[in-house]
Amino acid sequence: MFADRAKIIIRSGKGGDGHVSFRRELYVPAGGPDGGDGGRGGDVIFEVDLGQNTLGEYRHKRKYKAQDGEDGSKKRRHGADGEDIVLKVPEGTVIMDAESGKVIADMSGENRRQVVLKGGRGGKGNMHYATPTMQVPKYAQPGMPAQELEVLLELKVIADVGLIGFPNVGKSTFLARVTNAQPKIANYHFTTLSPNLGVVDTENGGFVIADIPGLIEGASEGAGLGHEFLRHIERTRVMIHIVDAASTEGRDPVDDVYKINQELKAYNPDIASRPQVIAANKIDCIFEEGEDPVQRLKEEFEPQGFRVMPISAVSGQGVKELLYYVKEMLSRAPQETITFQQEFFPEDILIREKLPYTVERSPEDPSVYIVEGPRIEKMLGYTNLDSEKGFAFFQKFLKDGGILDDLEKAGIQEGDTVRMYGLAFDYYK
Repeated sequence: MFADRAKIIIRSGKGGDGHVSFRRELYVPAGGPDGGDGGRGGDVIFEVDLGQNTLGEYRHKRKYKAQDGEDGSKKRRHGADGEDIVLKVPEGTVIMDAESGKVIADMSGENRRQVVLKGGRGGKGNMHYATPTMQVPKYAQPGMPAQELEVLLELKVIADVGLIGFPNVGKSTFLARVTNAQPKIANYHFTTLSPNLGVVDTENGGFVIADIPGLIEGASEGAGLGHEFLRHIERTRVMIHIVDAASTEGRDPVDDVYKINQELKAYNPDIASRPQVIAANKIDCIFEEGEDPVQRLKEEFEPQGFRVMPISAVSGQGVKELLYYVKEMLSRAPQETITFQQEFFPEDILIREKLPYTVERSPEDPSVYIVEGPRIEKMLGYTNLDSEKGFAFFQKFLKDGGILDDLEKAGIQEGDTVRMYGLAFDYYK
C-alpha cells in the first residue's frame, strides 16, 4: 500500500550526568575534585533520501530514540556523546507537530537535512565547582533531560503539473501516453490510490507531472479519500483539469469543472487560484449531432481565463498541442519550489511544560531578583544565548512562560537585575 502519512514519536538523547570524585593518589593527601563532564545526548535528525518514495517504513514502528550521553567519570574523564539518530524520508515530506498541526520542517528544496530535536547537554563534573571557599565540592550538574515529541509525517508530492478531475475522465490514460509512467487503468472510482509521477519531454523543455487521484464532491471535508489526495496538489504550479467532454458516464462536463474547482477552493484558496488549463478529453467518443460540448466548455470558461483544449488521450489527438501550452504556462509561473515555512519550534515544548520555578528577591540586594527551578535549568540547557535565534527564544520563553509577569508581581523595576544560574541581565520593559 502507498503510505504517504505516518505518526511517530521521536526522542532525543539525555545528557550524561557530571561526576563527583576526588584525586586519591599516593603522596597527594588532599587531592582536589576531578569529576568529569557528562556527554551530550544524541540529536534526532531528518534527512532526504532520494531512493525512497513512500513513508511505508514508519507505519510499522512508532518510536525512534537517539542515544543518551554517557556520565562523566573520575580523573576528569568526559563521558562519550550519544549517537544521533538519522531518520530518512522521501523528498517532499513535511514534518508537523502532531498536537497543533504546525510545520516543523519541510524536507524539500534546499532543505536536505534538519535537526528536529536536540539532545540534552551533558552535566558538568565537580571539578568545575571548586572555589577558594569551597575546595571540596560534592556537587555535580545532572545532564539535561531528553526531549520527546509526537510528530506527523506527510508526503506532499513534488511535481510541476497536477492532473485533476473526477474519476474515469482519463487522467491515468493521459499520463501513460505522455510519460513513461505505467499507472493501473480500470473503469471504477478511485482506481488510482496513489499519485503517479511521470516526466514529460517536449521540444520546448520537460516537466514533472502527477496524476492526482480522482476527487469527489465533499473531498475538501474529507469525504472519500479527499484529504489523503488533496495534499498532493499543494506543491503543483500548474494544473491540467481533465473532463469527459463526451459525457460517457452521463455527467455534465461544465458542472464537473465547477464542482472540482469548488473542492479546491474549499480546501485551499491559494491552490484554486493557480494557473489551470481545461483538457476536454474523449473527443473521439463524441458521435451525437447537435450542440458541440467542447464549444460549450469554451463559451463557459474561456471568458473566465481558462483555456479549453480538446484532446483524446486514447488516440493522441490534441495532446502535443496541450503539452506545449502547459510548458508555456510553466515558463510564466513562479519558478521557485513551493515550500512550507516553519511554524513550530521544538524548543516551544519547554514553554508548554508545567515545570516549577521560583521568583525571589535577593536578601542581600533588593534590586536583584533570583529565578530558579527545573524549568529554568532545563531551558538554559537547550538554549544557546550567544546566538540571535537563541536569545529571541529566551525572551519568548520568559514572556510566554509567565516569568516576566511573576517578576512584575514581585515588584521588579526597570534597571533591576535578574539572575538565573550564573546568568545576569538588567530588566527593561
